[in-house]
Amino acid sequence: MLILVVVSTRLFFFQAAMHPLRIYTLVFGGTAIAFAAYTLLRRKPKTANEIERARREWLDRVGRITDGTVIDVQELTSNSHAAQTMLIYKYEVAGVSYEASQDVTYLRQWINLQSCRLGVPTSVRYDPHNPGNSMVISENWMGLRQ
Repeated sequence: MLILVVVSTRLFFFQAAMHPLRIYTLVFGGTAIAFAAYTLLRRKPKTANEIERARREWLDRVGRITDGTVIDVQELTSNSHAAQTMLIYKYEVAGVSYEASQDVTYLRQWINLQSCRLGVPTSVRYDPHNPGNSMVISENWMGLRQ
């Protein structure tokens, strides 16, 4: 009977010695699968153009409209990026004057930049909770009066 206890103890020791190896394999395999799933299914970071388009769409849905005036249209150039066309305008909300600009580089097909000059009246769509967040033109709405 003493021999059987020794044999069974050795079998138990052998199984216990293999158990951590199995755990490490499972942990490593699970980590590899989780990392692969994360890299394949994660959201890609949005570009600046996608963020700006989402902002314009949101202002189209929830923005309020007020009167404003176009101040200037400027073409900005930099060494690292393509030229940008900025529409500069001012407006007033609840007695506070705001001066803002909007990048209209990708919206040129909807507006005539030659008609945008100092003093042209416009409608401005702004965020009621943050009046500094505004726009004059989007894909679905145009505040410029021609």
